[in-house]
Amino acid sequence: MRNRMLKRLSYLFTGESLSLILFVSISYLMNYTYPDLHLYSLFSFWSSFLLLEFILLQGSIYWFVKWKRLKREKTSVAPFTLVQRLRLSKKWNLGLITVIPGAFVADCMIWHPAFPLGLVIAGFIYVFAILEYINYFHIQLSYDNRSDINSIKQTKRFKQACLSKDFKRLEHLKADGRKLG
Repeated sequence: MRNRMLKRLSYLFTGESLSLILFVSISYLMNYTYPDLHLYSLFSFWSSFLLLEFILLQGSIYWFVKWKRLKREKTSVAPFTLVQRLRLSKKWNLGLITVIPGAFVADCMIWHPAFPLGLVIAGFIYVFAILEYINYFHIQLSYDNRSDINSIKQTKRFKQACLSKDFKRLEHLKADGRKLG
């Protein structure tokens, strides 16, 4: 069971880390290959892209720490300091999500009447970043193994995100007045 969990956590943090690197490479190649998209000229692209990268970085760190902890200490419970920092970053994420539409408005005003296709790509990136935010901080949206899919079939509902469970655990311990370390 422990080895299976180690593999799963390793899969999660390496996947998120690889995504971080690949998305940078893909954006560079797209901008280089299709300069008419004007990706690197759009505020909406940069703000959406950086939000996505920020959220993926948080996920990479979260899964890596859980993996490392399980490997060394035989527990995958996230440390309270990490959970507290991620709770703070949750607020930052939400703040960024709410102000980024302003970048789309600014780009529309700057590029009017032209409408570069890069705006559509930036929109997709923005939606993907929001979905990643939901997946990490609220409800698990990605189901890539048989047990997760069977769980959905049985319960007919999405699972709570692991980080969301950690936030609740932190709140319960605070309410109990325990010292957090």
